[in-house]
Amino acid sequence: MCNEAARQIAVGEIGEGFAQMRIPLDFPEGLPNLEPTDSVRITDATPIVRAAPSGEGMGAQLVQRRWSWPGQGGRPIYNYRSEGRDFRNAPTQGRCLIPLDGFYEFREPAPGTGTKSKRKERLLFTPAPGSVLGDGFLCVAGLWRAVPETGEAFTMLTCEPGPDVAPHHRRQVVLMPRTSWAAWLRGDVPARELIAPTPAGMLDVRVAPRSA
Repeated sequence: MCNEAARQIAVGEIGEGFAQMRIPLDFPEGLPNLEPTDSVRITDATPIVRAAPSGEGMGAQLVQRRWSWPGQGGRPIYNYRSEGRDFRNAPTQGRCLIPLDGFYEFREPAPGTGTKSKRKERLLFTPAPGSVLGDGFLCVAGLWRAVPETGEAFTMLTCEPGPDVAPHHRRQVVLMPRTSWAAWLRGDVPARELIAPTPAGMLDVRVAPRSA
C-alpha cells in the first residue's frame, strides 16, 4: 500500500490549480512554509484541502495535517479502503484532497535484471502529460478525522488498481480527476460515483532511488 509520496509543488501552484477549477482556497491557519521533499511519510504533516465549515471563509481550506491516525493496537491508519463507504462531511471528519507531485509503490525486482538486492524497487507514479489528473500535480482522495490521540489527521483512500498500476501493485490510491475536485469536497455526491481506478495512460511510472 502507499506509504510514501513526493511533494515538490509550491503553495502558490496548489492555489492556482484550484482556482482554475473555480475553487478558491482559504488559509485559516496561515500560509504554510512548505519545504519541497521527495519523501512524505506516515506521521509527517503535509497540506490537505477540505471543504470550509458552513459560514467560515471561502469554499475550501488548505491546512497541514498528519498523515495517519492510530488504529487498533496503535497501528497507523494511512490507507483506507473506499469500497462500500460514502464519507459524508461532518464537523469532526470528512472528505479531503491531498496535493502531491506523485506517489510511490514498491515491488520485487523484475526477473532477469541481474539485481541481487533483496530490497524492493521503489516506483514513482506521476501524472502523464495531458492527464485528466492535471498538469504539474495530482490530488489523492482522502478522509480527515479528529481523534483524541493526534488531533486532526488524514488517510488516503484506496481502490482497485487501474491499468497503469495493476502490473506493479494490487491496490492503488484513489486519484481524483480535476473536474471532480469540487464535487468530492462538497460531499453531496455519493463516493461510488466519483471513486474509480485511474484510466490507462494517465500515469507515468519510473524506478526511483530509495530514500535514506
